[in-house]
Amino acid sequence: MAETECKREQEWTTVIKPRTSLFDIDLKELWRFRDLYTIFVSRDIKTQYKQTILGPLWFLIQPVLTTVMYMVVFGGIAGISTDGLPQALFYLAGICLWQYFAQCLNATSSTFISNAAIFGKVYFPRLIVPLSVVTSQLVRFGIQLFLFVCVYLYYVLFTDSSVAPNLYALLFPLLVVMLAGLGLGFGIFFSSLTTKYRDLTLLLTFFVQLWMYGTPVIYPLSTIENEKLLFLMQLNPLTHIFEAFKYGVLGVGTMSWGGLVYAFVFMSVLLSVGILIFNRVQRSFMDTV
Repeated sequence: MAETECKREQEWTTVIKPRTSLFDIDLKELWRFRDLYTIFVSRDIKTQYKQTILGPLWFLIQPVLTTVMYMVVFGGIAGISTDGLPQALFYLAGICLWQYFAQCLNATSSTFISNAAIFGKVYFPRLIVPLSVVTSQLVRFGIQLFLFVCVYLYYVLFTDSSVAPNLYALLFPLLVVMLAGLGLGFGIFFSSLTTKYRDLTLLLTFFVQLWMYGTPVIYPLSTIENEKLLFLMQLNPLTHIFEAFKYGVLGVGTMSWGGLVYAFVFMSVLLSVGILIFNRVQRSFMDTV
């Protein structure tokens, strides 16, 4: 009885541990802080368009305006093919996927810099912050996907468009997971580098804009006739995700199981390496931020 009471009195509030290895990632700790994760998700959703007049309507306005611009510039002036699909539907499909990936990448890439004040005051698993960003961006993606579904149903039910969905559309949840994994992987990788090299923040903005043109967002992969350029396009893991989505939902595109496997393996390796680097940088980043 006395030993039990003694053990209760020795419940420590702070435990000092020896330096951990690079591969020491406590996933159970992430689960223990799940309430904080929920709070961060709610914070990201509420503050994104706080003190704006239109609020969440911007989630719809942005893809609509972007689609109209693409229809005028790329569809009208440049005359880029959309594989026989209505331009609005083709461009909107690419925009929804791309904006989710780009938002995840851009938001997570500034994890350490944007949250330095919080990180310097209290301890919690730092990986919770980029994970919450990827989750909160799903709300934005869901609203834009609803817009896409409305436009999609209009062309399927009320027009004679060549839209022909098939069973590959069932891969959509997996494609979203892969997009989230790639956005998170690249984001935490760049966030670890920007703690020392702030110039990478500006470079990343340019890189993401350029990357979009290297991904079949505003054009189908079938328009690429140069074999070397096509090979480079296929090295981009996003290419296979976008093409698989368009093939399953719209009925056009290049569906490649080998390409999807490559994209999934690329995402898995990138995410693993990114988490390891992130785990290492988080121990000393306050000395450089």
